[in-house]
Amino acid sequence: MELAKRLDRPVVLVGLMGVGKSTVGRRLAKRLGLSFVDSDSEIEDAAGYPAAEIFERFGERDFRDGERRLVARLIEGDIRVIATGGGAFVDPRTRKLLNERAITIWLDAPVEILAERTSRSDRRPLLRNGDPKGTLERLAEERRPSYAEAHIHVKSGDGAHKDVVDAIIRALEDYVDRADG
Repeated sequence: MELAKRLDRPVVLVGLMGVGKSTVGRRLAKRLGLSFVDSDSEIEDAAGYPAAEIFERFGERDFRDGERRLVARLIEGDIRVIATGGGAFVDPRTRKLLNERAITIWLDAPVEILAERTSRSDRRPLLRNGDPKGTLERLAEERRPSYAEAHIHVKSGDGAHKDVVDAIIRALEDYVDRADG
C-alpha cells in the first residue's frame, strides 16, 4: 500500500482494554503490508508468564517499567503496527517516548461495549474486582486525558473491524499529508 511507504515511524495503537487494539492492529498491519506486534504478547514471551500474572506478582509499577523498556525496543527498527496494553500510554514517560518516535492512535469505544467484550475472559487483572463495568468507567475517566494526547483519535463501536481499519487508514493519510505539507 502506498501509505505504508510514506510512514517514517511505527504506528502505535493505544486505548482501554477491550477496544480492539490487537484485533484491529492485525488487520491494519495486513492492509498496510506491515508486520504487527502486540506488546502484551511480547511481555508474556519475555517473562514466561501471562501479563495478568506478571501484573499480580510484581505490581503495576514494576509491570509498567518493564512495559516501557519493551515498548522502547519495539519502536526501533522496522516500521510496523504495534498494539500496546491499555495502561502503557498512561505512563508519562512511555507516552512521551511514543509521541516522539511513533504515530499514536487512540482507539476509543463506549464503556458498555468494552464491558461486554472484556466479560468474555478473566485475563485482565484490573477487572477482577467484581464490578468490571464500574472499573472501566473509572479507567476511562482517569485515562482520557492521557489518551487524548495521541496524534490521532478514532472512535469505534460495535460495528465491523473493517470500518475501524478504514477510519484509521483515512486518519493516517490525513496525518501524513499534514506532516509532509
